[in-house]
Amino acid sequence: MTTIDQTLAERGNRYGSFDEHARITQNLKRAMMDSPNWARMTDDQREALEMVQHKIGRILNGDPDYHDSWHDIIGYTKLVADRLEGAQ
Repeated sequence: MTTIDQTLAERGNRYGSFDEHARITQNLKRAMMDSPNWARMTDDQREALEMVQHKIGRILNGDPDYHDSWHDIIGYTKLVADRLEGAQ
């Protein structure tokens, strides 16, 4: 069984320090929230963009060659794109 300390150590090795990741990600999110369209976007659009920023923060702070981070970005944007395509 994996302990929480083991999990945190593994994540730290992959994504870098949580404090630095949080700083990067929160700065990215603040820039989005300061944009003219943020308030008019739907919840799924905002959430997808926030998750993309989370993944970008991990890439910038940790292992930029970790495939899963890049793959997840595609997934979050695809969910919104598919909904928008279905709405037309």
